[in-house]
Amino acid sequence: MVLIVNKPGTNRWNGKKRSASEFNEIARKIFAPVYPVVARQAVECCGFDRGFCIDAGCGPGHLAIALAGISGFTIDALDMSLDMLACAEENIRGAGFNGRIRTVHGDVQDLPYDDCSVDLVVSRGSVFFWNAPDRAFAEIYRVIKPGGRTFIGGGFGTPELKASITAKMRSSDLSFEENIRGNLSTEKEMELVNCLENARVPDFETVRDAAGFWIVMRK
Repeated sequence: MVLIVNKPGTNRWNGKKRSASEFNEIARKIFAPVYPVVARQAVECCGFDRGFCIDAGCGPGHLAIALAGISGFTIDALDMSLDMLACAEENIRGAGFNGRIRTVHGDVQDLPYDDCSVDLVVSRGSVFFWNAPDRAFAEIYRVIKPGGRTFIGGGFGTPELKASITAKMRSSDLSFEENIRGNLSTEKEMELVNCLENARVPDFETVRDAAGFWIVMRK
């Protein structure tokens, strides 16, 4: 999810203000095919499918739900927007994962977790709108365990899904394609790499394909 939180209940998707319910409908109707693909990519890239996972900037919770469906992770769906978390809770109950996924009201720049307590941190899209990515990366690196991983970025899963979603979004948001192009550019990737270096994250790589890129931290 691409999320800016200004105050609870005020959300933006690529610069356009939307309510949490609008956000949820777009995720459910248009972006739905992306989440299972991204969840599989996260598991394959990180090499394990058990432990404790955080979906940072979870929005309505669709990536957390997809990940729970193919893994044994216990998952915290974390977001600053209470309205988004209300949508996430409803989606999680509807998917039957309320025993595996917990919603958490929190800030990725000040995570409410102990050092070395998390196996995996995933996030799709929210990284592009963190106010201080260097602080967020430092916090994420602090909480992952030795052997832990991250899968943070804005990929669409496959080029075909990216093209399909862009075409559908174009009709309701003329800025969508331009914003996605900027978010997934090599310039944005290098900007985030600089933030990782400023955060003193010692071991990371960016994994890029035709549908986007991901930041994989290791400890």
